[in-house]
Amino acid sequence: MLRGLILPLITSSMVAAVGSLDARLSGKIGLRAVVYYFTTTFMAIVLGIVLVLAIQPGSGDSKMPASGTSKARLVTTADTLMDLIRNAFPPNVIEACVTQFSTLVIQPTGNASNTSMYDWDFQTVSDPGTNILGLIVFCIALGATVGRMGDSGKPLLDMFTSLSDAMMIITKLVVWFSPVGVMFLVMAKMLAMEDFSVVAGQVGMYSLTVLLGLFLHGFIVLPLIYSIVMRKAPFLFLMDMMQAIATAFGTASSSATLPVTIAILEDKVKVNPKVVRFCIPIGATINMDGTALYEAVAAIFIAQVRKVPLDIGKVIAISVTATAASIGAAGIPQAGLVTMVMVLNAVGLPADDITLIIVVDWILDRFRTAINVLGDAVGACVVERLSLEDLKPKASGAQGSKDTVMTSM
Repeated sequence: MLRGLILPLITSSMVAAVGSLDARLSGKIGLRAVVYYFTTTFMAIVLGIVLVLAIQPGSGDSKMPASGTSKARLVTTADTLMDLIRNAFPPNVIEACVTQFSTLVIQPTGNASNTSMYDWDFQTVSDPGTNILGLIVFCIALGATVGRMGDSGKPLLDMFTSLSDAMMIITKLVVWFSPVGVMFLVMAKMLAMEDFSVVAGQVGMYSLTVLLGLFLHGFIVLPLIYSIVMRKAPFLFLMDMMQAIATAFGTASSSATLPVTIAILEDKVKVNPKVVRFCIPIGATINMDGTALYEAVAAIFIAQVRKVPLDIGKVIAISVTATAASIGAAGIPQAGLVTMVMVLNAVGLPADDITLIIVVDWILDRFRTAINVLGDAVGACVVERLSLEDLKPKASGAQGSKDTVMTSM
């Protein structure tokens, strides 16, 4: 049900939020949000690299499982970035509601190890799923245009505002029942596990390293940023966000958690709705702190298992590639597993090596999604705090003109 709310909620809230802001203010809020997203993503990657190099979870006599058919699609860094651009500007907005673009790399048959990638075949295919990024770009353009139209655009803006308010009422009703659905989602995944000893054995230290990094980033780094900018303790904020975190853990999808995150930030945390409805949909698409940390740790862990030496150049390459991969990862379950291939490519490791970590990805995906959602929520609070002076002028200007009229009378 939460997934069914994503499309109408995002489109209506984005158009209403951008249309009610002037172009100058939208630009400032967007710039602050992007700076925050890249800063926290970089911090998460650095934290993950420090932990995996310090703990060395891949050292010792660990054995790789037999290489089977990789469940990850072959991708390259350039393909992922190009897919990001293609999805940002869809040729058909209606089609973007149900499909998104991705590049399919077709490996030549026979002895492909001696074949240059220039000889491989590349196809752009349409995958089922809402193209969130393309809809956000379109809604920002539509909202900015409607806002500049003045009185002639007011009826359309009022329609989107009313639709946004109606969707929030429906969302609040759905949120009441979400804990029950989350419980059954997690139980179903746990029952599907064939051997719990695999989690505790082969990749136990890797899992603990990722979880430690996610915990430190989500409950130390992000709350510290919140405290510094907001100038208050983060405990009440974290308590308010627990339902969104639990929903993210259950659905393993930042996009599916969007309605819950928006409702909590507006109703409980009391963040300006304009900022929330502008920042949260964008954050759910490009702000993936947990995914970036996981991909950096996973790549170095596999290199350690394979006894591949990593110099400072390769570590930097992993950092840059993990940043791009986290931005390119869609807000859907286990999307990071697909973009993980491009990070492995940065270290010179084959895509089949992903089979080492795929057995525990389902549970780690839920933890990193929860951190992704928490990072988006902190970002909305930070951006609102930094934009307080910019959000005031319209009201103060109106009050000033009213006082002028009263004085002249």
